[in-house]
Amino acid sequence: MEYEVIIGLEVHAELSTKTKIYCGCSTEFGGDPNTHCCPVCTGMPGALPVLNEKVVEYAVRAGLATNCEIARESKQDRKNYFYPDTPRAYQISQFDLPLCEHGHVEINVGESNKTIGITRIHIEDDAGKLVHDGYTGGSLVDLNRAGVPLIEIVSEPDMRSAEEAVAYVEKLKGILEYIGVSDCKMQEGSLRADVNLSIRPVGQEKFGTRTETKNLNSFRSIARCIEFEIARQKSVLESGGVILQETRRWDDEAGEGYAMRAKEEANDYRYFPEPDLMPIKLSDEYIQNIKDTLPELPESRRNRYINEIGLPEYDAGIITSSKHLSDFFEAAAAVCRNAKAVSNWIMTDIIRVAKEKGVEYNELPFTAENLAKLIMLIDKGTISSAIAKKVFEEMVETGANPEKIVEEKGLVQISDEGAIKEVVDKIVAANPQSVADYKAGKDRALGFLVGQCMKEMKGKGNPQILNKFILEHLNK
Repeated sequence: MEYEVIIGLEVHAELSTKTKIYCGCSTEFGGDPNTHCCPVCTGMPGALPVLNEKVVEYAVRAGLATNCEIARESKQDRKNYFYPDTPRAYQISQFDLPLCEHGHVEINVGESNKTIGITRIHIEDDAGKLVHDGYTGGSLVDLNRAGVPLIEIVSEPDMRSAEEAVAYVEKLKGILEYIGVSDCKMQEGSLRADVNLSIRPVGQEKFGTRTETKNLNSFRSIARCIEFEIARQKSVLESGGVILQETRRWDDEAGEGYAMRAKEEANDYRYFPEPDLMPIKLSDEYIQNIKDTLPELPESRRNRYINEIGLPEYDAGIITSSKHLSDFFEAAAAVCRNAKAVSNWIMTDIIRVAKEKGVEYNELPFTAENLAKLIMLIDKGTISSAIAKKVFEEMVETGANPEKIVEEKGLVQISDEGAIKEVVDKIVAANPQSVADYKAGKDRALGFLVGQCMKEMKGKGNPQILNKFILEHLNK
């Protein structure tokens, strides 16, 4: 039987505020356990929360950037459940009156575009973290993360494949980075997704029973988890079994998911309005002021790169998918005035280096200005493209100015026609068989002769002049 896959995502993003959502404790990542805590975020009796206004602003920014309607009145609610890392035994979230509703984003998969609906965006506080001790078999609780502000972005069940789901999370990540509300460092848990998935026979209108897999914090994990769960549900149904509505975990190392607990419904959480916090009321002026300060978003940049600069659609999409990469591109292009050359370097070398070193694009070992200087050295004819690759690798290792590297290593391109002609005469005279091969129609002989000349000149010969003199010889 052929099945259709139905996927909806709940994406949690930690907001880049300096303090937590209901207290003044630091949100900085990586502190010693239980050092960024106070009576409020550790749930001490009598400690009262005070809402961080910046959290509301950031949530509204995210809502506007994803085409949501912004509620003029909303409230916060208690979501009651017990986990060892949730000290109050409830989470402060939003239930029936979220800040943002009815939005959408456009994704691109292959050559087709698709609209993914966003049901809601609401604010809530994060839980703490359990640290499992493999030696003793016990677990310890670190509450540094408890109270860190989150927005939860809940999609409509509009995705039909792992590819679409990854494209959707990539799109959200780009938007949140551009508007500056989250650093989206998935490796630190700043952006993570819960996958809700069901399958149904093709042609059936009713959805199948869905499962929810929690806390996936990489694009690769999201894709692998979805493919695994699709295969698992198909296997269960085809063997006559029944899909259970449950919450699941993903073991990325083992490459498989497992059941954690029966899936809760909203009434299991016994939501009720948070009595210690006032309703949130937003004026039209407040919302408009935030809208007016939104920066250029990735889709707008992508269209500008295609229509004004002339970049290929694929390249423009890759570059604008990351704010750090797009900012790097803009900074380099502003210096060298050769945007297409900057794009070529990004697509062939910059992305490779970032992956090899495991760094974000704003953490590269060289600056955008130095890449621009390298491009200008090529454009001026100071160095050849081949030499530029060697200079680039030196920049990756040392971060040094390319002009200094070229000067210190004596890499300036030789463009003196007399010197180049002398080398060409020598190489052509020493390789009569290659000359004969070229005249016999073997074009590779030309490349061989150019290579020999370059070898003689230690890679510093001007390739245009070399080709000109070699062809003059061969065409006599």
